[in-house]
Amino acid sequence: MKASMLAKLARLEERLEEVSALLSSEDAARDMSTWRKLNREHAELVEVVEHFVAWRQARGDRDTAEQLREDPQMREFALEEIAQADARLTTESALLEQLLLPRDPDDTRDVILEIRAGTGGDESALFAADLLRMYLRYAERRGWQTELLSESPSDLGGYKEAIVRIAGDAVYSRMKFESGGHRVQRVPQTETQGRIHTSACTVAVMPEADETGEVVISPDDIRIDVFRASGAGGQHVNKTESAVRITHLPTGLVAECQDDRSQHRNKDKAMKVLATRIRDQQVRAAQAQEAATRKSLVGSGDRSERIRTYNFPQGRVTDHRINLTLYKIAAVMEGDLDDLLGPLLAEHQAEKLAALADESF
Repeated sequence: MKASMLAKLARLEERLEEVSALLSSEDAARDMSTWRKLNREHAELVEVVEHFVAWRQARGDRDTAEQLREDPQMREFALEEIAQADARLTTESALLEQLLLPRDPDDTRDVILEIRAGTGGDESALFAADLLRMYLRYAERRGWQTELLSESPSDLGGYKEAIVRIAGDAVYSRMKFESGGHRVQRVPQTETQGRIHTSACTVAVMPEADETGEVVISPDDIRIDVFRASGAGGQHVNKTESAVRITHLPTGLVAECQDDRSQHRNKDKAMKVLATRIRDQQVRAAQAQEAATRKSLVGSGDRSERIRTYNFPQGRVTDHRINLTLYKIAAVMEGDLDDLLGPLLAEHQAEKLAALADESF
């Protein structure tokens, strides 16, 4: 391992001690924004330092084995220990190299997931419901928490739009490659002649804005409309104006929520979605110039781009960004997404490593 890398790891180990002390201080407890930032940094540092400690232990074991190698009676044992230590050093070095790559500061954030039906009418709305179920199942597999913030049901039981908050450990780091167009090829429920139709949905995965003033929304910049909720709910929805629509006048962004019977809770949810959309727009604008010069294969998040096709007759799922095809569509639709998301993450990391190599050269 290079001396520069060792020096950086040593600094990170010292920083972990500093952050741990700061997290336990009264000042951090009083300032929630500072506490959140420190907590995110702590989570990142712990992972790096744990592997650094493992690398250091492997190096120590190798040094000890090298000393034993001089003893004829211990030579065979020492050679085995050296081989094992070398394997651990190789593994830990590779992991540390990845962990030290420039990180997306949003990777540790929770997300707002939006699914919208596109071309295909009722079949597209049904596919939107299938995608929602797929992501909810995946979240359940990973132990994440989910909260349906808004939904717009279709006539046949699908969704014209569904918005979900997903909270847990590093949600955005796993979900961020899902933004884009998702296409489905199958025989719709409404098709009487057995013909295969093609429909599409759009998925947007946005890192959630912090509640502590990360996005400042002036009361003068928004218009709040309240109205009676539509859809399921019985007589209550006809009597109470509990649904809330918030329009951000400077950007024209709109967030709406009508799923809760409380107008106050609907307003809170709509504000959360609005703040996340505003932040997402700001981040995308800031990244526009960089994207013009270096567009990442899997990390662009362009929602107009078709990223994946779900072909039910052939039982396959194809991710077009990395030319990956899996013949396990039933498992994928049940939330078994790691075989898709893992290669996407690996490709993204390979791109960053290649970019760093180019810059160094």
